[in-house]
Amino acid sequence: MLPLPHDSTLPSNELPTALTLALDQSEKIQDIVEQCATELSSVNLNLKDELDTHPSQPGAQDALRRSELIENKVQECADDLMIVNQALEEEVRERKVIEQELIEMKVEGDAARHEALHDPLTRLPNRFLCSDRLEHGLVQAKRNGWSLAVMFIDLDKFKSINDTYGHAAGDLVLQTVASRLTSVTRGQDTVSRHGGDEFILVLLEMKDVASAAAIAEKILKAVGQPCSIVTNGTSEIFTVRLSIGIAMFPENGETANDLVACADKAMYEAKKSSLGYAFAH
Repeated sequence: MLPLPHDSTLPSNELPTALTLALDQSEKIQDIVEQCATELSSVNLNLKDELDTHPSQPGAQDALRRSELIENKVQECADDLMIVNQALEEEVRERKVIEQELIEMKVEGDAARHEALHDPLTRLPNRFLCSDRLEHGLVQAKRNGWSLAVMFIDLDKFKSINDTYGHAAGDLVLQTVASRLTSVTRGQDTVSRHGGDEFILVLLEMKDVASAAAIAEKILKAVGQPCSIVTNGTSEIFTVRLSIGIAMFPENGETANDLVACADKAMYEAKKSSLGYAFAH
């Protein structure tokens, strides 16, 4: 039996395609070999008929024997090719099953990773993913000489919403705030839920303090718009107020922990400010 073709140098994601191509080529060769065997058989039958009619032709018997030997060898090759192709077909089927299982495992793994790094209520990055992005942003900022801003956001008097209208209403408010925060920030920035009614924003490539202040004002305006929340069949109108503490890199710290701590402290100062935001100092 002929050995199965094998190429271990092919990347695993190309193996099913490579095997399919090899199978197609091998089946074409099998067809040609079987056609040759059929034609040889026909030739040999004609030779036998000729010998039956003219048995005294010199060398005809030897020619027929040689031709029959070749016919048998060609037929053996055709049979071997059929076995090889059957093995290749099975291999292709197995590879496709494995490939599909790998795809499903990757999808499940990606989903699990997403769940582990995102807040289940708002679908925003959680504090772990935010910390990772902040660390990465600091590396870029230090390398390129950029400024960077960290905003620590707290919802004012959010506890009263939960106490008065229930946690379902509070959750809807948090989802609304998350959506509005995302709508007024850039794609390169990170909006994360730090926990409870606290959010952290990481703003990359800030030009200066004035740019950060402009974004803070935009956030206050967007989130401060009245929002209608339907809970228990009743529609309630809420106006959410924020307090924003802002820390700038490198002025207020060069590590993620220092910047978050400074922004957190500035947030408490912002609660006393009429602006709704305050910078660390």
